[in-house]
Amino acid sequence: MQVTITEIPGVLLIEPDIFRDPRGLFLETYHARRYADAGITDAFVQDNYSQSLRGTLRGLHYQEPHAQGKLVMVTDGVVYDVVVDIRKGSPTFGRWYGTQLSAENQHQVYVPPGCAHGFCVTSDRASFLYKCTDYYAPSAERGIIWNDPALAITWPVATPILSAKDRTYKPLGEMESELPLYRPIG
Repeated sequence: MQVTITEIPGVLLIEPDIFRDPRGLFLETYHARRYADAGITDAFVQDNYSQSLRGTLRGLHYQEPHAQGKLVMVTDGVVYDVVVDIRKGSPTFGRWYGTQLSAENQHQVYVPPGCAHGFCVTSDRASFLYKCTDYYAPSAERGIIWNDPALAITWPVATPILSAKDRTYKPLGEMESELPLYRPIG
């Protein structure tokens, strides 16, 4: 397993070891000791799965309180995955990290608690699987508008398919009272 530390504290790109042969492939999608060695020590309590069509954009989501760390991956298709640091006091507040996740590359991203997360489907459809470090709490559900000009995320779609809820989120600059605080790692 190869782990790349991104410029956003706590955001990790994980490239699992993939064993391919004529039958297909095998990989470990999670191994507590190996992930702890990489710095992911939170306990996961909930797994989620979604399937979306080309052009669907889900996000940018977070919970406050009950912040969730997420270990995300694609099991079918291709997405452009984005993490935004929205932790007040973070040295990278307002910056984002984006990467392609696919069934072919099997890469994963660890999204630390306190960051917003979203993805856009670039294949005909995509199946998205993620582990969470806290339970879904509807009253704590929050979001940042996907096309916030201050963030300037380079999404691969100009007019995405959005949920009604995702269309109503505000820009980061209007969310000050609802943002989590930065807690240095380590």
